Amino acid sequence: MHILVILSVLLAAASFAYAVVSMAAILRFRGLLGAARPAVAWRPATLLKPVCGLEFELEENLASFCRQEGGDYQVVFGVHGPADPAIPVIERVRARFPERDIALIVDPTAIGSNQKVCNLANMMRVARHDLIVVSDSDMRVGPDYLGRVIAPFADPAVGASTCVYCGRPRQGWISRLGAMFINEWFLASALIPAVFGKLTFCFGATMAVRRDALAAIGSFESLANLLADDYMLGNRIVANGMKVALVPYLVENVVDEPSLGGLFLHELRWARTIRSVRPVGYALMSVTEVVPLALLAAGLLAVTSASALPALGLAVGGVALRLAQHAAVHSILPATSRGRFWLIPLRDLLSLAVRVASFFGSKVLWREQAFVIHDGNRLKAAE
Repeated sequence: MHILVILSVLLAAASFAYAVVSMAAILRFRGLLGAARPAVAWRPATLLKPVCGLEFELEENLASFCRQEGGDYQVVFGVHGPADPAIPVIERVRARFPERDIALIVDPTAIGSNQKVCNLANMMRVARHDLIVVSDSDMRVGPDYLGRVIAPFADPAVGASTCVYCGRPRQGWISRLGAMFINEWFLASALIPAVFGKLTFCFGATMAVRRDALAAIGSFESLANLLADDYMLGNRIVANGMKVALVPYLVENVVDEPSLGGLFLHELRWARTIRSVRPVGYALMSVTEVVPLALLAAGLLAVTSASALPALGLAVGGVALRLAQHAAVHSILPATSRGRFWLIPLRDLLSLAVRVASFFGSKVLWREQAFVIHDGNRLKAAE
């Protein structure tokens, strides 16, 4: 019993240290967001926007990428077939921006099991520029986005640049819970290596890459059977001797979660994706569960200690750090993305359930289709 108490206290201490470091990373990133930007020569880029079906506020999401300030750039939308209901939305966006170079590729060709990457490979046939910028269809950006993304390529050693993202929920507490996961778990943990370390991967919110660097890793064809295509693209760029640059910009991920069960399955896919590419790192990330670990240690201490004060101190410390982390994240979020502190207990309980479930099984649900992760990060359709 005493060994369990010691281990639980050590885990709680590690989680407290994580919370402090994550807040330091958040505050440092806030400084980067507010820093003055030096003038950078414009570099023409092609924006690849893979689309699959209708999503909440899809038209406004796509339109935001057509409002970029700067010089020449191209936007390429891609869908897998002529029956995709997103096509009329894309055509409305094209009609709204007649001055913009916008293409639509409708192509069912599948070179692998990752449908998004297959879509990207099909779109690359019409890409005109040497900088390729990929972002998901549920992302929304401001007019300065592209200028910020291309700026790191002034350094010839940079092969790719990437952005972290925050969750922008639609109305409803379930979507708000989903946005809180992105903001208070993903964003808080992602900024630690991004700000304090060497970035060796990309985030799906934005993957910008030099065409020659992409070709050197086998282009999108080399990623067509992998689940974590964003992670692996950056990883292979770094393995080839080039750098991945973090862009001090927050892309907004528009979160529409109609059911709690759907949210759970969505987050389970994210969790199993991370576990598939970084199994040891993912296991160590259990220290991000600050309040559950603090309460576990407090409970064991209360049973074995003659005084209730150490247990009370642990419990209060865990809750206080969690609230402080919530406040720190809010300091860098736009008003549309901010969570509600009274949802924290439910959010943390759901996160714990997802983490436990992620260690049991390898099946994921993606776009209503079931897949199994095998051989590390490869996808195959579930039988």
